[in-house]
Amino acid sequence: MHASTVRSLLVRGMLAGLIAGLLAFAVAYVVGEPPVDGAIAVEEAQAAQEAHAGHGGGAAGAPEAAGEEEGAVSRPVQSTFGLATGVLVYGVALGGIAALAFSFALGRVGRFSPRATAALTAAAAFTTVYLVPFLKYPATPPAVGNPDTIGKRTTLFFLMILLSVLLGLAAVVAGRRLAPGLGNWNATLAAAGGFVVVTAIAFAVLPANDDAVKAGFPAALLWEFRLASLAVQAVLWAVFGIVFGALAQRALTSRTAAADASAPLGAPLAG
Repeated sequence: MHASTVRSLLVRGMLAGLIAGLLAFAVAYVVGEPPVDGAIAVEEAQAAQEAHAGHGGGAAGAPEAAGEEEGAVSRPVQSTFGLATGVLVYGVALGGIAALAFSFALGRVGRFSPRATAALTAAAAFTTVYLVPFLKYPATPPAVGNPDTIGKRTTLFFLMILLSVLLGLAAVVAGRRLAPGLGNWNATLAAAGGFVVVTAIAFAVLPANDDAVKAGFPAALLWEFRLASLAVQAVLWAVFGIVFGALAQRALTSRTAAADASAPLGAPLAG
C-alpha cells in the first residue's frame, strides 16, 4: 500500500477514533460516573468510620484531610472535562493504531471489502486489547483496592494485554497457514479454538488479583461499574468500526477510481 494511502487512512482512523470517543464519553458519563460516585461514597464512609474509631469520635485529623483535598482536582471537573479529555485522547490514539493495523490487514486476511476489514479489525482490537484482559483482571472503581499492590496489579493487566495481542496475531498467522489445507472456514475455527485454549492456560497460570477489591465492598456496585466499563469499550470500538469502515471505503474507492481514470487508454489496470 502506498505511503500516501496509509497516511490518509491514519488521519481517517484518528478522526473515527475522535467520533467514537465522543460517544464513548457520553456512555461513560451517563452509566459510568454513578458507580464511581457510589464507590467514592463507600470509601469516604469507611474512612470516616475508621477515623471515628481511631480518635474516639473526635475531629482530630480533619483539618489535615481537608488540606490534602484542597489542592486536588474537584470531582465535577474530573467527571466532565477530565473524563472527556481522557476518553477522547484514548479514542484518537487507538484509532490511529487501529488504522495502521487495518492498512496491514487489508487484503491479507481474506478477500474482504475495506468496510468489512475495518469491522474485523475493530472486533479483533476490542477482543484482544480489552475483552480478554478484562475477563482475567476486570476493572475496579477507584479507591477500592489495596494501594500497596497497585503497581503489581497494573503490571499484570498490561502483561495480559500484551499476551492477548500476541496470541491474537499468532492465531491470524496460524489461520492463514492452515487455510490452504483446511479451507478458510475450518482454518478460522481451528485458529480461534487454539486462541481460546492458550488464553485459558494463561488465565490459569497468571496470578489473580485477590486484593483488587476491599472486603465488604458492595458487590452490586462493583458489577455495575464493571458492566459500565465494558459498555464504554464496546461502544468505542463498535462506533470506530462503523465510522472508519465508511471513511476507508470511500477513500480507497475514490483512489482506485482516480487511478483507473488516469491510466492510458488500452493500458492494463493495476489489480
